[in-house]
Amino acid sequence: MKKKTLILALALAFLLPACASPIPAPTSTPAPTLTPSPTPLPSAVPVQAITGMPKGTDGYPWWNDTTFYEIFVRSFNDSNGDGIGDFNGITQKLDYLQNLGITGLWLMPIYPSPSYHGYDVTDYYSVNSDYGTMDDFKNLLTESHKRGIRVILDMVLNHTSSQHPWFKQAIDPKSPYHDWYIWSATDPGYNGPWGEQVWYPLNGRYYYAIFWDQMPDLNYRNPAVIAEMEKVTKFWLDLGVDGFRLDAAKHLIEDRTIQADSKSTHEFLQQYFAYYKGVNPNSITIGELSGDNQITMAEYIQNKQLDLAFDFNDAAAYLSAANSQNASLATGQLSFSYKILPPLQYAPFLTNHDQDRLMTQLGDNANKVKAAASMLLTSPGVPFLYYGEEVGLEGGGADENKRRPMQWSAEANAGFTTGTPWEPVGPDANILNVAAESSDPNSILSLYKTLIQIRNQHAALRVGDMSIVNANNPGLFSILRVSHAPSNNSVEEAILVLVNLTNAPIRGYSLGTSKSSLKPGVYHVAPIMGTGPAADITIASVGDFALYQPVNEIPAYKK
Repeated sequence: MKKKTLILALALAFLLPACASPIPAPTSTPAPTLTPSPTPLPSAVPVQAITGMPKGTDGYPWWNDTTFYEIFVRSFNDSNGDGIGDFNGITQKLDYLQNLGITGLWLMPIYPSPSYHGYDVTDYYSVNSDYGTMDDFKNLLTESHKRGIRVILDMVLNHTSSQHPWFKQAIDPKSPYHDWYIWSATDPGYNGPWGEQVWYPLNGRYYYAIFWDQMPDLNYRNPAVIAEMEKVTKFWLDLGVDGFRLDAAKHLIEDRTIQADSKSTHEFLQQYFAYYKGVNPNSITIGELSGDNQITMAEYIQNKQLDLAFDFNDAAAYLSAANSQNASLATGQLSFSYKILPPLQYAPFLTNHDQDRLMTQLGDNANKVKAAASMLLTSPGVPFLYYGEEVGLEGGGADENKRRPMQWSAEANAGFTTGTPWEPVGPDANILNVAAESSDPNSILSLYKTLIQIRNQHAALRVGDMSIVNANNPGLFSILRVSHAPSNNSVEEAILVLVNLTNAPIRGYSLGTSKSSLKPGVYHVAPIMGTGPAADITIASVGDFALYQPVNEIPAYKK
């Protein structure tokens, strides 16, 4: 029988290669095997490792082979000393990102805008001059692709800036642009989804703006608006961009007081999906559906309205589990997501630009950050990281604090700029920075790099199915990932993931599951992180096992 591979990933991590011909398992559950396997153990061998530009594994699209990295351009790296991050600054750091294992970038809005954040766009066909020129952006795109890194852009379809020429003309009821926005002769008298004002008076009429009076909503009931935004989409795809993160995707079309997830929004996105796939079948959209449950998320994905949706529920579960040291808060939510959402077509993350930083939410506890990252990067879906998360960047409260400059070194201004940064760097920049953590094998950065590269090397972590593994210790996160060859559904690789969420070693634990896609047999265990040896595992008739303890102790993370 062809040799199969099973991996056990811990606060250590182990690879569990099967015997060349697994020993048939008894029909009843065996007693636990606690003695280490005979040496020498099989070594960990990469299975369908990513080389160059991710192409997709086992029939899944390229994005399932991708670890994305969200960048606020203004805060990432300043190449010219003006205190503002720019395209050339990102290009200078592409080797860092490639070395980290990143294969996809999400750039927050890069278009001209009167606001620092860029979500109120004044020109969809140009770039923000603070960030450089269009040629600078094209160079960034080219250099990223050379390194096997795709680039997606934040696409703000829902609204424009009130300073956009379209809206300035739309103020005149006689202008052809008037109906590009949503107007009412009288105040309709209802508020928005969060109780906020959404109708604003202007020149004797009222216009609709769900987020802010300076961000008037576009009117997608007007075919001219749809045609224009499709033209915008084609412009960037033709330039070589690989896809888009769709801001506020659930709010695109209002059916009066139904201001989220309306039938009209679903219908528009289905049309938009067909359009951009016609331009580039390999392009992608990831929708921001904040607040939606898994059932609603699934409607967007399975009905070909979005390729992926950000999973805010999984994100909250990871943080809750890490903070409380209770794995069930994560595994319960992961199980629900895995059951409800289309297979692996969702995007888990830990935090993003609208939320307090990961380090801040986890009480400045580096060990909890490591635990959260370990869960994210070994679980199903397409993971997204937020720049600086990998070094423990802090920040909360005001949005600017969540989007502080990246911390590259202990030099002045954290190595972000030779000038005055647009926003002060974090208080721990002299400690939490790339230069310091790169030389520390126990740093947050070192763990992120290890986890991402292991994910890149092993198909089961990217496209494997998932079974929850029951542990008799609440602080032990445990799941089983198994990938299968599309041709005959044979097991390619399996990974048993164990993460100690506590601040102390875990001993006297046992693991089990009532069912998995593993074939019956006895399997050896080999390490991919940490050291072995570990006990054999015996898989019974329906992929089940019980009372399994691979090693005597699962250590806590070291700070």
